[in-house]
Amino acid sequence: MNDPRLAKLAQVLVRYSLALRPGQLVMITGPALAAPLITAAYREALAAGAHPTVNAAVDGIQEIFLKHATDEQLRFVSPLAVYENETIDAYLGIWAHYNTRALTGVDPKRQAMRREATRPLSQRFLERAGKGELRWVGTQYPTQADAQDAEMSLSEYEEFVYGAGLLDHPDPVASWTKIREEQDRIVRVLDTKRELRLQGPTIDLTVRTDGRRWINAAGEHNFPDGEVFTGPVETATSGRVTFSFPAIYSGREVEGITLTFKEGRVVEASARKGEEFLHAMLDLDAGARTLGEFAFGTNYGITRFTRNILFDEKIGGTVHMALGAAYPETGGTNQSGLHWDMICDLRRESEVRADGEVIYRDGRFVI
Repeated sequence: MNDPRLAKLAQVLVRYSLALRPGQLVMITGPALAAPLITAAYREALAAGAHPTVNAAVDGIQEIFLKHATDEQLRFVSPLAVYENETIDAYLGIWAHYNTRALTGVDPKRQAMRREATRPLSQRFLERAGKGELRWVGTQYPTQADAQDAEMSLSEYEEFVYGAGLLDHPDPVASWTKIREEQDRIVRVLDTKRELRLQGPTIDLTVRTDGRRWINAAGEHNFPDGEVFTGPVETATSGRVTFSFPAIYSGREVEGITLTFKEGRVVEASARKGEEFLHAMLDLDAGARTLGEFAFGTNYGITRFTRNILFDEKIGGTVHMALGAAYPETGGTNQSGLHWDMICDLRRESEVRADGEVIYRDGRFVI
C-alpha cells in the first residue's frame, strides 16, 4: 500500500515546484526503486494537463557502463539525449538508491572522462533553466540504503524526508510560500553587498559577490529546500576552508577536505580520506578549481548530517560551496563538468561580515 504522503508530495512537485501547464512536455526520471513516487507524479502531471514521459533506470546499468565502456563509448553523447535536453519544458528528477556506494570501485579518471563528455548537456540544461525555458526540480524517495547512510531506520528516514518537505503541514504550498517571503528579505540585503568575509574555527575565506544575483531557493528546484545562493566572482575567492562533513560525489566519500584559494582558484587541496579522487575531480577541466556556487543553508528543521546533499546543504546554520559549474541565473560564468557541493558548519564561534558589517553570527542572520 502506497504511503498517502507520496500523493501529497507529487502534488507539490507538479503544481508548485514545476507549476506545470496544459500541453507542456515533462520528463520524469528515477530508478525503478522509486516507482511509487514516479507513478504518483505521472498521475498528477496528467491531471495538470501536461504530457509526461518516464525514464526509469535499472539498477547496475551505470556501474556496468563506467567499468566496461571503451573510451569512445565514455565520450559518446546520444543525440536522443541532446534532443530531449532541447525539447522538454520541465524535468522531475527523483533520487533513490539501491546501494549508495555502488560506484566506489570505479576508476575516478573514467568518471571524470564521462563528466567531461556530458558537460555540454548539463551546461545547456542550466542555460535553458536560467532563461526560463525549462523548469526543473529534484527530490528524494526514501529507501533502505539512504536510511542506512543517515543512520536511521526506514520509517525514521521517511519521517525525516517528509517532515523536511513540510508535508505534515495542512497546506505545504502555503508553508513554502511563507518561507520564500522570509528568505526574500535576506536576498534583498545580500544583493546590495560587495564582499563576504567568513571566519570561524575551520574557515577564513573572502568571497566577492558584487554584480551577482542572489537566488531565493524555496522548493522550486530542490525539494525539500531552504537556502539562498549566488555565483561568486570567479577570480576573487581567497583564503582557506576545512569542510565540516564528508563531501560525497558519484558515490565516493571524501573526508576532511581542506582547500586554499588564491585569485579564485584552488591552489592547495588535501583530504584525510579520498584525496586521490579529490585531485582527479579538481583536474577534471579548467573550471573545476573555481567556485560556481556559494550559499547559506536556511532550513533549521534539518539539523543533522545524513550523507545526502539534498538535505545536508540546507542545514540551517551552514554554508556550502560548489566547485565547478555556476548557475547562469546568478550571473556566474564558470563552466565545468563538475558541480560538487561541500559544507562548512558555522553554528559555533563563527561570523560573516558583509562589506565590514556583521550580518551573520553562529549560524543565524542578524540583519
